[in-house]
Parts: sequence; C-alpha cells; structure tokens
Amino acid sequence: MSDSHDTRHDSHDTIHVRGARANNLKNIDVDIPKRKLTVVTGVSGSGKSSLVFGTVAAESRRLIDETYSAFIQGFMPSLPRPDVDVLENLSPAIIIDQERMGANSRSTVGTATDASSLVRILFSRLSEPYVGASGHFSFNLPEGWCPTCEGTGVGATIDLSVFLDESKSLNEGAIDAPGFGVGDWYWSSYANCGRLDPDVPVRDYTPEQREFFLYAPSQKIKVAKEDNSGFSNLSYDGLVTRIRRLWIDRDTPPKQKQIVNFVERISTTGPCPDCHGTRLKEASRMATVAGRTIGEWNSTQITELRGLVQGLEAEPSVAPVRSNLLGMLDNLVDVGLGYLSLDRPAGTLSGGEAQRVKMIRHLGSPLSDVTYVFDEPTIGLHPHDIDRMIDLLQRIRDKGNTVLVVEHKPEVIEAADYVVDIGPGSGEAGGEVVFSGTYEGLRGADTVTARSLDRGVALRDTVRTPAGVMSLDHVSVNNLQDVSVEVPLGVLTVVTGVAGSGKSSLIHGGLTGRDGVTVVDQSGIRGSRRSTPATYTGVLDDVRKLFARTNKAAGATPAHFSPNSEGACPVCNGLGVVYTDLAIMAGVSTPCEECGGRRFRPEVLEFTLAERTISDVLDMTVRQARDFFTDDVPSSAASRTVSGILDRLMQVGLDYLRLGQPLNTLSGGERQRLKLAAKIGDGLEASDGASVIVLDEPTSGLHLADTGTLLTMMQSLVDDGYSLVVIEHNMAVMAAADHIIDVGPGAGHEGGRVVFSGTPTSLVSSGTLTGEHLGRAVG
Repeated sequence: MSDSHDTRHDSHDTIHVRGARANNLKNIDVDIPKRKLTVVTGVSGSGKSSLVFGTVAAESRRLIDETYSAFIQGFMPSLPRPDVDVLENLSPAIIIDQERMGANSRSTVGTATDASSLVRILFSRLSEPYVGASGHFSFNLPEGWCPTCEGTGVGATIDLSVFLDESKSLNEGAIDAPGFGVGDWYWSSYANCGRLDPDVPVRDYTPEQREFFLYAPSQKIKVAKEDNSGFSNLSYDGLVTRIRRLWIDRDTPPKQKQIVNFVERISTTGPCPDCHGTRLKEASRMATVAGRTIGEWNSTQITELRGLVQGLEAEPSVAPVRSNLLGMLDNLVDVGLGYLSLDRPAGTLSGGEAQRVKMIRHLGSPLSDVTYVFDEPTIGLHPHDIDRMIDLLQRIRDKGNTVLVVEHKPEVIEAADYVVDIGPGSGEAGGEVVFSGTYEGLRGADTVTARSLDRGVALRDTVRTPAGVMSLDHVSVNNLQDVSVEVPLGVLTVVTGVAGSGKSSLIHGGLTGRDGVTVVDQSGIRGSRRSTPATYTGVLDDVRKLFARTNKAAGATPAHFSPNSEGACPVCNGLGVVYTDLAIMAGVSTPCEECGGRRFRPEVLEFTLAERTISDVLDMTVRQARDFFTDDVPSSAASRTVSGILDRLMQVGLDYLRLGQPLNTLSGGERQRLKLAAKIGDGLEASDGASVIVLDEPTSGLHLADTGTLLTMMQSLVDDGYSLVVIEHNMAVMAAADHIIDVGPGAGHEGGRVVFSGTPTSLVSSGTLTGEHLGRAVG
C-alpha cells in the first residue's frame, strides 16, 4: 500500500481514523486532511461509504446529538458508536446525499433553496399594485394561499351523481358512500339535524336546504333530544364538505381499498378552478413585478429568471435581496440545474438533482470549518457540467471547510487535493486502504483505480451494421418540439446530452410503450424494507427449498427460512433492525437486540445447509453465494437455478451486494442493474434486433473497472440479438457505442434538438459540446 505519510499534515489539521471496522473495513488506519477536497474512491462495494458515511459522518452526528440536553435526547434514538478505535479532530458533518426529497406538494425547488422567500420579498416591495408583506405571496401561509385549495394548487371536482340519488329521500338511501348508509353514524347527522325532512326526495329540497345539506361548513347545531328533555349539540358538515374533509383534502390519502376506490370514482383531480394552479389568493396572484406575476416568475426557467432579476438593477430598495437571489440562481445554473423552474415540485427531482439542490443552500452558508460529505455529486451530469460541479466543490473547500466526496469520475479524482483508494476488491475482498496521497501519487500506484485511469477511453475500431431502424416521429414532450430521429436496431445506441437537454424525454416519449420495447430504469422497486435482492430475483424461493429439503427429518419447511413468515424473529418481525421514526428528524434503525440482526428465531438458526445457516447465506455477497452454491452445496435443479441467477447479477456488476440487503439501501444505478438481471432471467425474446432494451444511466455508481464489466455484458446482449438504447454521459460507454444520438445544444429551452446522430468517431469531429469532451477523453 502507498501511504499518505509522505505528505505531512499538522495533527490538528488532520482527521485521524484508527482501527475502523464498520461493515467490511478491515481494521484500517487513515489520515484525512482537513480544509481540503478529499476524494474516496474504489470499486463498487469496496468500503468507501463505510469509511466516509458509516464511520466519519456517523460519529460526527452521534457526537452532535450528545450536545443536546438530556430532555431532548430522551426523544431521540440512541445512535451506536461506529466500530472504530480512534477518531480524532472531527468537525461537524453535513451530509448531502442522493436521498430523493420528500414528495410533499408544498415543497418545491424554490422553497428547498430559499429562492422563493427572496422572490416574495421582491414582490412585497415592488409589486404593482402593492399587496402587502412577503407572507401575502406565500402559498404556505393563510394570508397568501388561495382559500379554495389552501395553497396546494390542485382541486378535486366531485361528481355528485355518482354517490347521490336525488330522486330518493334520506330514508330511502339517497347517499351511496361508505359509512353513509341508512342508519349509519354519518347518515344520522343529516336525518336527525331537524332542518331536513328524511322522507322528502333530495331533488325537492329548497335552495337553502340543498346548500345546507351539501355544502355547509363544519359547525355545531342544537338538536332536540328524543325525550324532549332539552337539546344536545350535534357536529354537522355538509355532505360534500364532509367527504372532502374525510378523504379528499387530507395531506395523507386514505389507505382502505374501499375508500380509495370510492374517491377514484367520484373525483377528478386537476388545477384548482380558482387559482388555476398558482396557489395564491387573487390579489397576490394578479400583482406584477417587471410586468410578470409571481406565478410567472416561479414558472420561468431559471436561466431566463436570472435575466429578470438582473433587470431590477435600478431598484435600490431591493439591492441586497436582488444580489442574494442572483447569486442563488447563478449557483443553480452552475450545478447544471438552469433548466428547472422554482415551482418544480421537489418530489419529482431525481436523486442527483435533489443532491445538487441541497448543495445550493450550503454554498451561501456563512459556516466554516465544517465537514461536507457528498455521495457521488456528479451522478446524472454531462462532462461539461462535471467541470462546474468541481468548481463548486472547490468553492466550498475554499471557505475553510473539509470536503469529503465519494466518487468514481476521473475528472473529480484528478481535481482532488487528496485521494483515498479503498479495495482491492468488493465485499470481503475489499475493506483496505490500498492508496492514500495525491492524484499524481495514485497514477504511479498499482491499484484497480490507477490501472483503470491509465487505460483511459478508446473508440471502437469497427461499428456494427444496423439490422433496421425504429423511427421516432414528431416527438413533442417537455422541451422537445416536433423532434424526429431514427434509432438503429441490432446495435448499441447511446443517447447523450447535457442534463436537462431532453434526451430522456426523447427516448421515453418516443419509445416507451411500444411493442417489443422493454424499459429498465432507476425508479424505485415496488416492495418494502423487507424486499432484498434474494426476494426480488426469486433466489430465496429456491434457497428455502434447499434448506427445507436438507432438514426435512427435523420437521423444517420452506416457511421456516423466510424472514417474512414462520421463521421471523418475533421482536423485529424478521427485519433484523428496529426502526425509530421521528416526526422532527430523519428516522434511524438499530440492530434488533433479540436476534442480533440475524432476523430469525433461534431454533431456525440451528438448521444448516453445507454447514451454513439461512442467516449466514443471506449475509453473503452475490460472489460468495455463487461460490457456495456451486462448490459446497450438492448439485440439484434448485442449486443450479440459484447459481444461474447469481451469475446474471455478477454480469451486471452486482457481485458485491449482499443477498439480504434491503432494496431501499440500493442506489438508482444498482436498482436498474438488478432489474436488468431479473428481466434477462425472465427470458426477454430477442430476434433479428426486434427486442429493444432501454437503459437509463446504468453506470450510475459504478467504478471505472465495474463499468468495463457492465459494458461487456451490454455488448453480449447486442451480440445475442437485442437492440440496446442507453441514455448515458459516461465517456467509456459513448466510446464503445455503435451509434450516438446527441441532444442539445443546451438545457431546457436551449435544448430539445437532435444536434448529432452517427458514429462515435464522427461525433468527435462534429463540434458539439459532447464531441469536444469525448475527443478530449480519447485524445
């Protein structure tokens, strides 16, 4: 191992890590310089995140929690100390990861970055006509929100005829809704209110009675008691008012299937009929600054909004606000998000977009001497945008902060002040510091990362001849306007372009849903915390059969070996961890004390297969399990099926995943490769290039060496008769393509056109932004 000790650091300027053993880390020692940009790299599953997130950031968070009062700590989960001997000179850590932002309808790009609050201040001072303080322009406050939709921007139109038969009386069952049948609790408030005759058909009500019956707001009304001994108070809502309150206008939608089906039948959701989706009351949504309403400001693409803000130069009353807002918009453009608008719902952002939005808040922070931890901040970025991302990371560092980045991109590794390379392999074969030092030192080291950097990128010598074409005609989605292009069949086609250029819109808008087209993307996999690679791929079914067959004499059944069935630990219900969900902060999980995180009842763990328990097997990596079922388990149809599935997982570069790892811990790229392995296993038909597979950035989260493995698998699929259409920024994938479609030239309104279609060699000399970067990479 090459070591960092050739680069001396003052002890107080260095984070000392000694004896780190989190997950697969092998008792490692490493020094990380403070107030520098340090990149931690290594093959997928080598232990990078275990060092950065599971050790350094985790201990920083735990120590910060301990500064709260005992009263506050009583409401917080007790975080375990990371498995490490010594951690010295830590500074407070801020983790900026790829967790998608909450899908709360009130959270937008503008609210997440605080840009919306600055826009509101501008309007509170400059609007014509004058409306009032900034709160009057907020859709999250009663003084500003539209009273009809209360700031959500959406409204549900209810079809009365679906659940109300106006030819009938209340006693005849005029209302057909769950809980509103004759004699039910809700029904009785209408029949017994004293103001409606339960024997008169609803159509014969007077206009006043009909208004009261259907739309009266929540209120208390006095009703005579049956024995005439006085009056009692009755809670009353109009029928439509009550149904809206119970099931439609709630922040959390109902979960009961009967109610969900009822709501779907009676209501149609669309823009609020009063504010038309702008979310604000009339006075606030009609006022203008620079000739545009605040709704128009928020819906304007950020690159254009910047021009509006610059135009306010002659307004001295808002000079500081204008300056701050301009800086924030510049930062959004610099991280490649200039194609967004401030009203873009936060829940619709990808993981990479969400991480970059979170960055914006910290770029303007006055804090210094903080450790900022980033998880692959370049995911989803074109090489052109990566240059700007590096500049932002360096700006955060230059404010006196320590920047720790888990990354694979060569450009980011080269820009680092210090590099820590973890390896040499994945899982049990990793967990060691194989190099620490400068980038120049890494280039001279003998590690997988160094060898991959030396290998560089090379264009294909020859490209395949297409077996035909699939035409995308007149695609008009998002920023695409009547775009047509031909996608060759029987070859590897890469679709590229800067973030927000329209490449995903082109492929998903033009190809998705066609016969013979299979889309394998990075979206979440249906399931819960209980879903794992073993359950998703079906491996666990055959593993359980093998365990049950081997231990049949002892009364074992397949159900005993499922953490979701009879064999589950009764305390954690087979999860292996106990989750603590807190409303005030992110929930945490702690290992179950009953089973020690092994998920199963003690009696189940007495059964073995080739001297391994079911918990041992689920804790194996894919590679370990492949060797186990091939070499140690007696050959059978079930063991061969298991080995075949594990082979496919290794083909897509997931050899380091543990069989029992919860799927909600997988990155988008890992989820996509898992889906790909499962779909190939399901026997996608490929003949004469007729079967098209669409992949959306499959190299996300992959080391350079792992990208090579994935590329080999992709080329094999094409050789087997598939047509691959891959949306990618990765230079190695572009160079290995038969055909490239480049979308651009810019993002958002500046994009949306096919600027090149041809071979990688032709792209290099095309003069496009992508061609320039590819030429630099292969040069």
